[in-house]
Amino acid sequence: MNAAAVRILLCDDHAVVRAGLLALLGGEPGIEVVGEAGSGEEAVTLAARLTPDVVLMDLQLGQGIDGVEATRRIATARTAHVLVLTTYDTDADITRAIEAGATGYLLKAERPEELFAAIRAAAQGRTTLSPPVADRVMARMRHPRPTLTERELDILGQLSGGLGNRDIARALFISEATVKTHLGRIYEKLGVETRAGAVAVAKEQRLLR
Repeated sequence: MNAAAVRILLCDDHAVVRAGLLALLGGEPGIEVVGEAGSGEEAVTLAARLTPDVVLMDLQLGQGIDGVEATRRIATARTAHVLVLTTYDTDADITRAIEAGATGYLLKAERPEELFAAIRAAAQGRTTLSPPVADRVMARMRHPRPTLTERELDILGQLSGGLGNRDIARALFISEATVKTHLGRIYEKLGVETRAGAVAVAKEQRLLR
């Protein structure tokens, strides 16, 4: 393999997806897959050990830390650039990944040529966004959406599942009083007065994970 090849670490919790990416990237000149990770923790460990140029990162990784947290740790350690490759395109996912330090954000529906180009760009520290993702980023800049904290997003997600305050408190290991406090802040930020209203606005603005 050419010494100048872009060295890639794959991170996806589905073995069949990793196998497909390995086959795809293995046939592209100038790109070398140096490792595979099936979890966020494994990706962080391998990134430190293998020092790839780019980590190709999914966001939802089953048990353990998710792709956003893995991205944050890798970006903080500066062991590699992280290029997100996922099916998730909600505003919450995009914002969290970019804020965590992702160099680029691609959807799995992209053509192979777009993926190859994005990998090479990421290796040079340049940003590539899938068109739908770029559209969302631009729309958010033109029309800023309410900024919710991580805990508020957690509670909003539980709320969308129909859980009451007591069940939300149990699920998140916090008190009911804390849930009520967060709900009040969520209502204020979203400009609503009811649980149903909060969920409706969250869905409309794609705040749910």
